[in-house]
Amino acid sequence: MTTVPRISLDATSHEPAIELPAIGQGTWFMGEGLAPRADEVRALQQGLDLGQTLIDTAEMYGDGGAEEVVGEALHGRRDDAFLVSKVYPWNAGRDSAIAACERSLQRLGTDYLDLYLLHWPGGIPLDETLDAFERLREAGKIRRFGVSNFDIDDMQALSATPGGSDCAINQVLYHLGSRGIEHSLRPWQRDHGMPLMAYCPLAQAGRLRRRLLDHPEVTALAAERGLTSAQLLLAWAIRPLDGKRDVIAIPKAVQPQHVRDNAAMLETTLDDEALDRLDAAFPAARRKEPLDIV
Repeated sequence: MTTVPRISLDATSHEPAIELPAIGQGTWFMGEGLAPRADEVRALQQGLDLGQTLIDTAEMYGDGGAEEVVGEALHGRRDDAFLVSKVYPWNAGRDSAIAACERSLQRLGTDYLDLYLLHWPGGIPLDETLDAFERLREAGKIRRFGVSNFDIDDMQALSATPGGSDCAINQVLYHLGSRGIEHSLRPWQRDHGMPLMAYCPLAQAGRLRRRLLDHPEVTALAAERGLTSAQLLLAWAIRPLDGKRDVIAIPKAVQPQHVRDNAAMLETTLDDEALDRLDAAFPAARRKEPLDIV
């Protein structure tokens, strides 16, 4: 029997430890009319049914439209999901972050977020943002906080800020063609027991995105193992490192088959030969690289 890979978030002084599936659901570009709203809602519900219980969204996505889609998908089943949203850096002030969170909660049709992220580093001092996050937690509006698009120097600065050590996760762009975080950032986070959340794990953005899905080694390996190229990339993104899993991937899918394909990777582990061949075709970073951001 296959054990579904799960990632642990450590207990805090206010929340117990929790385990999350290694593959969740992203919502970037939802709520923008690119697909029928009903299809987007159904896709998120289908993903929940298949075990992808983490749903990631942001006030930025569709100017709140994605949050509204998520809210509709979670109507009557909020307890089935671990819900993540993000605040713009310019909305992350001591009072403005609280107002932004309340707007997100209204669009989502819920009274709390499981995880609230600062979307990327900005000009507002971190201590202000952390103060707002703590007030939101005390009010029961968020249960944990985290960050997104933080490089290692940003994480070190956060860690040195009072309250910063309670950060639960860092969400960054990560896929086979963009491995820069493996040099410094991922090791630092592993040392601090902090998982990564990987956006664009199917290489729709970032370095090498146009050359990945049809790369000869990717297509050959996928065919040999009865996978699509996208499934291979997803299984690679959540692979264990030294026996420990620390990455949650959040692909977006709307088509029913794509949702099923993504969920199937919760029961697939790449063998050592596949990993070695992918490492040879796409070597790990040998030096510190700028954080890949879109």
